[in-house]
Amino acid sequence: MQNHASTLAAEFKLDAARVAATVALIDEGNTIPFIARYRKEATGSMDDQTLRALDERLSYLRKLDDQKETVHNSITEQGAMTPEIAAALEKAKTLAEVEDIYRPYKPKRKTRASIARARGLEPLAARLLEQRPEDEPALLARQYITEEVPDTEAALAGARDILAEGFSDSANLRATLRSLYNATALVESKAAKKDTDSVYSGYYDYSEPAAKMAGHRILAVDRGEREGFLKVSVTVDAARAVRLLTERTVKNDSPSAEQVRAAAEDAYVRLIHPSLEREVRAGLTERACEGAISVFSKNLRQLLLQPPIKGKVALGLDPGYRMGCKTAVVDATGKVLDTAVIYPIPEFKRVEEAKRTLKALIKKHGVEIIAIGNGTAGKETEIFAANVIAELDLPVSYMVVSEAGASVYSASKLAAEEFPEYDVNLRSAVSIARRLQDPLAELVKIDPKAMGVGQYQHDMPPAQLSAALDGVVESCVNTVGVDLNTASAPLLARVAGVTAATAKNIVKYREDAGAFKTRRELLKVPKLGPKAFEQCAGFLRVPGAKNPLDATAVHPESYGAAEKLLALCGLSPADIGTPAARELEQQAKRLGHGKLAAELGVGVPTLEDMIEELLRPGRDMRDSLPKPLLRTDVLDMKDLTPGMQLTGTVRNVIDFGAFVDIGVHQDGLVHISQISSRFIRHPSEVLKVGDVVTVWVLSVDLQKKRIALTMKQPKTEQAH
Repeated sequence: MQNHASTLAAEFKLDAARVAATVALIDEGNTIPFIARYRKEATGSMDDQTLRALDERLSYLRKLDDQKETVHNSITEQGAMTPEIAAALEKAKTLAEVEDIYRPYKPKRKTRASIARARGLEPLAARLLEQRPEDEPALLARQYITEEVPDTEAALAGARDILAEGFSDSANLRATLRSLYNATALVESKAAKKDTDSVYSGYYDYSEPAAKMAGHRILAVDRGEREGFLKVSVTVDAARAVRLLTERTVKNDSPSAEQVRAAAEDAYVRLIHPSLEREVRAGLTERACEGAISVFSKNLRQLLLQPPIKGKVALGLDPGYRMGCKTAVVDATGKVLDTAVIYPIPEFKRVEEAKRTLKALIKKHGVEIIAIGNGTAGKETEIFAANVIAELDLPVSYMVVSEAGASVYSASKLAAEEFPEYDVNLRSAVSIARRLQDPLAELVKIDPKAMGVGQYQHDMPPAQLSAALDGVVESCVNTVGVDLNTASAPLLARVAGVTAATAKNIVKYREDAGAFKTRRELLKVPKLGPKAFEQCAGFLRVPGAKNPLDATAVHPESYGAAEKLLALCGLSPADIGTPAARELEQQAKRLGHGKLAAELGVGVPTLEDMIEELLRPGRDMRDSLPKPLLRTDVLDMKDLTPGMQLTGTVRNVIDFGAFVDIGVHQDGLVHISQISSRFIRHPSEVLKVGDVVTVWVLSVDLQKKRIALTMKQPKTEQAH
């Protein structure tokens, strides 16, 4: 198995030795989070995302190797291998190039050319291709007349079919035409049904260069075609394409050359253009999907890394009409304290009763924050909650949270195991409350695709999307770290080296034997061997452990070095996280990081991470992020006027802008042109999910429930 280190180093502009070491670590079965955090010396401190991209590319190159070998063996078995084909295969850089080389030798279903060959017309085709000036095609064709080939025209037609397929199968001819398509192809779409209005009406008479087509437009056109509203085609200058083909196949003006010309034209129209059209469309869709998955991944990362609201009792409201509003109170650790069903919607004439119930719950349990789901009846529930807060003389605030995936989770086997005593609706209220307390711990229980922060996610290749999003979830969980004694099985299953089965075993061990007292105790968990322990130990924390290092991100393999470092500074493990630990930084400055690392037998990156952990053990990187925007009152969409300044939370970032929650239940759109005064290629250059931003209202369409916002301060505001 080739490790492709030099190829990857050149492509990623990285040191070849570092790449080779990284590939070796991957091949040894190490996880990406483990390599990123605990093998920085080997990788040159490559970050998690670079490592994932490198791993993905390595997989592609190895797949390319496998395909080259398969094709080489197949052509060899057919007795058709030549030094030229072998060299072309060796040189091929993409699967498409390998496919082009294999095309003439690939077993085909019945074609016009294969029928002509079976009728013995291949020698005639070969003679015509020579384009001898003295040849008369009709005379040549006579000797091929049989029962199956009734006349000379049938013979010539069969020979042309053979030539056309040969031209279509030529890797060189395809490469030439592919370049033309890549440079000049237009995507055109027309209405498939006359006088039909739809969301795709903007594409009913549409044309754009394929190379410039934005990802969201590609996916919109694809979906419009799939749903039967659009007819989509790829066009190029056909005359130019045929000219490129005939320049390379037609040698002179002889009668035989005219047959070759006709075959080339037929090859283009019947075989090459449809094939390259499919290829262009597939390439566009692949590019658009990669872009959409990248945006989805960024949004998901920001959603998962939303700052938790720690240490507060939370009340979750899952809005609804007929079934009422499901209510759940959870303590600061997420434990359910109380539940209720209230009817805050005026039409049920039970608003006062609902107010009494909610006030009683808030007072009884000391509720400080309310999380309101943004689904059906969310607006009315938000108004109700704001009124209750106004009537209470207590420090209570609320936040509308996305309930995307809550219903999926509440009906899942996982939720049934976690809350067997509650019905499906009450489980979703618990989930909504916990999302405010610790978004990461709660959202890992939900399929990332159901979280509502993507665009066209149902059009993505499922395996590719799942792999990317699972990588994001894994990265976030391991970046933050996990409390071994409180984490749920779904959260543990996202820790590097821990499988879903092992996660359940950890929870079962915890339930049977009591809380973990040390990290080493993990080795007693069934199916958790030394390799899994190596991968996961550094990401699992044991707060209050006998050895304080067990509560840090210092890996057990480095405990000896950490203890030696503490001793050098006259400290003990009990000093970890105290003001005395600042002596570690001073000592590192005095000796120099290089000298100190050498003395401890570790690399400089490991030393620096170690010092940071001993100073601030188990620090949650989310704590340094801006806090979520909590509200106490609510606006109505009718209250909005152009120019009004508001503060909002970014809910979703997509190709053409960002949706911002401004407290009126209907998210407003900041178009990409309204995000920044400077030119930006994508909204994610400026915004991320969870950002709290200042916006101004541009326009409000009450009928269509659309709010247009800008982040560019109006001139009147600036002057003022």
